[in-house]
Amino acid sequence: MLFKRSLLQELVSTAIGGFLVLFGIVIAQRVAYYIGVAAKGSLASDAINTLLGFSMLKFLPMMLSLTLFLAVLLTLSRWHRDSEMVVWFSSGQGLSSWIRPVLTFGLPVIVLIAFLSLFVTPWATNKGAEFRDQLKSRDELASISPGVFKESRQADRVFFVESFDELGNIVKNIFVQSMQHQKLGIIVAARGHRETAENDDNFLVMQNGRRYEGTPHTAEYSITEFERYAIRIEPAEVQQQLPNTQSRSSLELFQEHSPDSNAELQWRLAIPISAFVLILLAIPLSFVDPRSGRSANLMLALLIYIVYNNLLSIMQAWLAQGKLSPIIGLWPVHAFFLLLTFWMFYRRLFQLPFLPRLWRK
Repeated sequence: MLFKRSLLQELVSTAIGGFLVLFGIVIAQRVAYYIGVAAKGSLASDAINTLLGFSMLKFLPMMLSLTLFLAVLLTLSRWHRDSEMVVWFSSGQGLSSWIRPVLTFGLPVIVLIAFLSLFVTPWATNKGAEFRDQLKSRDELASISPGVFKESRQADRVFFVESFDELGNIVKNIFVQSMQHQKLGIIVAARGHRETAENDDNFLVMQNGRRYEGTPHTAEYSITEFERYAIRIEPAEVQQQLPNTQSRSSLELFQEHSPDSNAELQWRLAIPISAFVLILLAIPLSFVDPRSGRSANLMLALLIYIVYNNLLSIMQAWLAQGKLSPIIGLWPVHAFFLLLTFWMFYRRLFQLPFLPRLWRK
């Protein structure tokens, strides 16, 4: 039908625009966070893109769920506001007639959300944790960025390299400051490269440079010129951490019947289920009362979305702590909002206010 085709077209265009806005907001927030971490020296700048990719995959199911909810809400609200709903209602299309086209639009995305939540998100979480462990296990030289002073983990050395060659093997204009046996040593060299000994020890070999050594706050300093000088690069010792429930696969969580695994598995299932409930709830929520202003239903919808997700988080915490039975799980929250959906459909179908009057004058 004409109204279904026009509705689907507008839902798709609104969803694409809304998703791009949400994606831009989230990616800007994550980029600012990782740049702040890198500025403190806790993260190499070349690792930002990889961590950002894993992070966006983790947020993708929630972004798609919110996109569906807002697309249905904003589209139908515009139709109410521009009196297009009046035309369709006059032609015999009731409020329940919007369920099928909305589900036609939303169900493929909900299936995608379920796939991302159950399989892609734990994979991205696991790979992100492994990548962080790899960053921690890199030695001091591997984490140096050109043009930036880098302090060693033991805080006994400071490195500075002006530039690398194209392959990253040869460094130019090196500065190394170290403190050993209460003596300050400063090494400057024009060139250097990385070498690995037979016992797999890594060395920074510098060529054509000088070494200044002396006691701080005294005039006792010695200057030594050299053609070749090697500094051993200390390897990083990182204790491997066991994967948490968020990084484990859904099959492993299903086979393990611990409170944490049950809570995490039900949370992954809750994301697509809540997306299904929310797009149905958006149909009666989209009604615009001219006396309440254009943004009244949007504020109510966002409030419902926040309460829905917060209740799911609270129930998940209780389930992980063993305060709830896995049979109960997060289902009471879904049941409550599904009953709220039926209630709002009933009130809108008979042109009744959302809250009934408790007394009459």
